[in-house]
Amino acid sequence: MKDRSWFKDWFNSPYYHQLYIKRDEDEAAHFIDQLINHLQPVSNSKILDIACGKGRHAIHLSQKKMDVTGIDLSEESIIEALKYEKENLHFYKHDMRLPFWINYFDLAFNFFTSFGYFKTSKEHNDTIRTISKSLKQNGFFVLDYLNPPFVEANEEKEIEKTIDGVNYFITKWMDQNYFYKKIVVEDQQYNEPFIFTEQVAKFNLADFEKMFSQQGLQIKEVLGDYNLSTYHEITSPRLILIAEKISI
Repeated sequence: MKDRSWFKDWFNSPYYHQLYIKRDEDEAAHFIDQLINHLQPVSNSKILDIACGKGRHAIHLSQKKMDVTGIDLSEESIIEALKYEKENLHFYKHDMRLPFWINYFDLAFNFFTSFGYFKTSKEHNDTIRTISKSLKQNGFFVLDYLNPPFVEANEEKEIEKTIDGVNYFITKWMDQNYFYKKIVVEDQQYNEPFIFTEQVAKFNLADFEKMFSQQGLQIKEVLGDYNLSTYHEITSPRLILIAEKISI
């Protein structure tokens, strides 16, 4: 899509949720369990889940005696997430490029490549600034991102899926700066297909080091998969960064 805000339409679409509903819940829970065990936050730590979607990760975190706040731009996702709200679990519709609560959270998480959507450096830097400012001094931010060299070498170019009678035709490609995914949706209820195009920036470790340092965040660890293995530039499927807020 040519619209700069492609993600607003796609993330609010019922087809987005249908296409990705079978994401591996066990893998996600395992990753969060590993991460919490690794970071060892104290009970009742205040946690921010950025781009929380329908809240599956925030819900899991709240079961670990954490005070969790999830934010997401998708109104439909937040409406669903609010069904699970409780004393230590809160959700808000919010654009992560804009300021949120200041010096409030002990930990901030951004899971499963929920970053890199924007077309300008300013928008990406605004997001990192928002996250940094939301953290207390010496708070930690964990960013879970795709690893560009691994994706370049291993990504399937064309995929076809049928889910509950809806056909999805997915085409992937890349240029110097972005990965793209075009999703053509054929639903028999409608005469014309729906077309969505995702784009995610090809940020590498050096890019994040620069962005983070500009906002007072210092990378302490770099991990390469959901088992928290050591990061290898070529072979690691993920680029998982653990950064500490060292200045306000």
